[in-house]
Amino acid sequence: MRRIANTIDRMSTLFASNTEAYRADLDTLAERMQFAIDGGRNRQRSIDRHHGRGKVLVRDRIDMVTDEGSPFLELSTLAGFGQEDNEFPGAGIVTGIGVVHGVPWMFIANDATVKGGSLFPAGIKKHVRAQDIALENGLGCLYLVDSGGAFLPMQDEVFPDRDHFGGTFYRQARMSAAGLPQLSVVLGGCTAGGAYVPALSDEVIMVEGIGRIFLGGPPIVKAALGEVVAPDDLGGAALHTRQSGVSDYMVQTEAEAYGLLRELCENTNKRTIDERQGWLDWVEPEAPAYPAEDILGIINEDTRIPYDARQVIARLVDDSRFAEFKPEWGNSIVVGFTRIWGHQVGVIANNGIIFSEDALKATHFIELCNQRSVPLLFLQNTTGYMVGRDSEVGGIAKNGAKMVAAVSNAQVPKFTVLIGGSYGAGNYGMCGRGFDPRFLFAWPNSRIATMAADTAETVLTDIRLGGMKGAETTDEQIAEIRSTIRAQYEEQSDPYYATSRLWDDGLISPLDTRDALGMCLALAARQDAPVTGDRIVYRM
Repeated sequence: MRRIANTIDRMSTLFASNTEAYRADLDTLAERMQFAIDGGRNRQRSIDRHHGRGKVLVRDRIDMVTDEGSPFLELSTLAGFGQEDNEFPGAGIVTGIGVVHGVPWMFIANDATVKGGSLFPAGIKKHVRAQDIALENGLGCLYLVDSGGAFLPMQDEVFPDRDHFGGTFYRQARMSAAGLPQLSVVLGGCTAGGAYVPALSDEVIMVEGIGRIFLGGPPIVKAALGEVVAPDDLGGAALHTRQSGVSDYMVQTEAEAYGLLRELCENTNKRTIDERQGWLDWVEPEAPAYPAEDILGIINEDTRIPYDARQVIARLVDDSRFAEFKPEWGNSIVVGFTRIWGHQVGVIANNGIIFSEDALKATHFIELCNQRSVPLLFLQNTTGYMVGRDSEVGGIAKNGAKMVAAVSNAQVPKFTVLIGGSYGAGNYGMCGRGFDPRFLFAWPNSRIATMAADTAETVLTDIRLGGMKGAETTDEQIAEIRSTIRAQYEEQSDPYYATSRLWDDGLISPLDTRDALGMCLALAARQDAPVTGDRIVYRM
């Protein structure tokens, strides 16, 4: 493969101003990430109370389980950001992929310093998403349970529906049946529905003095039966380990629990993350030939100014080498084969709006990758498919549908990063959330909506005014309509609005993207080759 030539002038004024603007974006991202970790106002009191009970903070717990010096890919750190007056930082739960004895595991850990670990809607969604990722990537789950259960004031949003709290139990049972280990450490309350997390686990560890499991806590028992009972007598570690059998092991301290958990993990007979044999081709990785920091200057602050996606690809892939497919045809989509951390991958990247020939080129390439069992990486930056009479005559609807169908039916692992705009059906054709990529990450400059704010302002204002025919409208009224529409679209297309609602698996820095993708590809490498039916390549 040939190395992509560098065409970036690092000494230009545009590069410098872009870099300065993007560094400000990264500062905002870091500040909001820290808020999600620290918890903002009044959190210190909860932390002090937590420590006073002899408990360890949630991310420290994960550190005590994972292999020393190994990576941890935290997911959806900003879930719930900006919702419920920011009372649930991180949605009250930490999820992510960590390595134990060389084997990757999905961690699902309650943060008891956030409303006692209670789960509100974004927390349930985050829990469910972590389990779905675990199932698709063949990962066992480690539950570090310290939760008051569902947040009762919002019970209608966390209890009855398909992907609400009950859905987590369904997934847990299905994963166990699929041979994916489900291991729990009980570090606090497991009340009501929360009791089923350990009860459905293959093996359970309880920490004496702090771990408790009961379908109805002392207040409920008193109200229902008039019975007054102490928490440990109702559902403590000794009771459940020595009498009920709900727990399999009892330990005295958290440190002892994590040592035992590592021992249990060691005996589950699962593939390590370093096993390179199997279906997914691998060679020794090489660092990109150009620094990732260049991306900050490549992405234009003014989104109307285009940039060449090849220059972004060159900062993400091994030795910046890229075998481009159809380089002379379909110029607004760049596709080709490359490697990331030694793993072969087919890249599809936008260079702007998608025309008919671009859709056909992408369709052809997706089918090639599916035939050859090469994973797909989509780098989204598009306003969508081209509109207008000429485009309709040229079959944009038909050819765009072919691309959408190819993405839908590709059986190889798919990964998506929003590196810019993700608008309209372009989001679909480039494997947006609705098309089930294994992981979807976004950069802090990204935007996602049916259309850009300025387009929406024009289109929706015209529609609104068309519906007001016959009524007098002043310039002030029209300006207010425009302002309201623009404000709505700017708010709802903001990357923090999206990540808060788990439309992605996390906002990440361009500087961390290569490493995140490398870990995701390594997870796919552990599994057997995807089973596919028809692998014919239709020359579209």
